[in-house]
Amino acid sequence: MVARQDNLVQRLALWGIPLAFGVMGLKLLAWWVTGSVALLSDGLESTVNVIAAFIAYFVIRYAQKPADDDHPYGHHKAEYLSAVLEGVLIVVAALLIIREAIPALSAPALPDAPYLGLAINALAAVVNAAWAALLIRVGRSHRSPALLADGHHIMSDVVTSGGVLVGLVLVLVTGYAILDPVLAILVALNIIWQGWKVISHSVDGLMDKAVEPEEFAAIKKAIAENAEGSLGVHYLRTRRGGAATFAAFDLVVPSTMTVRDAHVICDRLEMAVHNAVPGTRVTIHVEPENEMAHGAAVEI
Repeated sequence: MVARQDNLVQRLALWGIPLAFGVMGLKLLAWWVTGSVALLSDGLESTVNVIAAFIAYFVIRYAQKPADDDHPYGHHKAEYLSAVLEGVLIVVAALLIIREAIPALSAPALPDAPYLGLAINALAAVVNAAWAALLIRVGRSHRSPALLADGHHIMSDVVTSGGVLVGLVLVLVTGYAILDPVLAILVALNIIWQGWKVISHSVDGLMDKAVEPEEFAAIKKAIAENAEGSLGVHYLRTRRGGAATFAAFDLVVPSTMTVRDAHVICDRLEMAVHNAVPGTRVTIHVEPENEMAHGAAVEI
């Protein structure tokens, strides 16, 4: 099951490379036939998509490598590095857009062949929207930070394209050519914001941020319902490492309980947590009664 999921994530990452090239080609063609700075800004962002697609594919392949002596917890966090780098590239693309747009403020010009350019760019946006929706859905279900970051980035590209299309229609309707470079700058600022969100989310993963509240609640519920025979659970903590989830807690048992009996409870708890949040790796520290409780406790 896990192998099939990994293969799907890897195949999507691979297909993202030719698709990114195709969309970039359409957008640059739209700029070439119109000369619009706003369409150029959209095309420049797509060059980042191409680089990000290559990075995502190779990083996902590395992240799916099994644990080894040097990385006993696996290589999952490599996906966060891909997502951080993608966020940085997004910001760089935005700065390039601003550099192209500022000179055009002093000498704005109406675009050539505007309707053809708009049609080409709209086609690229439709392709991107369908692909981004697929990446986000699979990235969430398979817990792939790199795939999810790529999907959100492409979806922000779709929003950017929509803004560019609306803006160019306003340019044609009003005849105000200055709106073209102004729109490009606004697009760049939006891209910077999207890049920052990608970076901050990925840094949270690198910093071992706890799982989402609903998953934490599911883990607590599984422990509470399957800790029969113990005296309590405390110091519950969780973290997400790419596609993997980690949970650890202290299990308090009677001082007279045998190691075998304590082991039976631990096995039951590990299975319950795994069933509640599939793929969770559980670490349990067994303590005798009368130890001082600390951290997050679970009522049993």
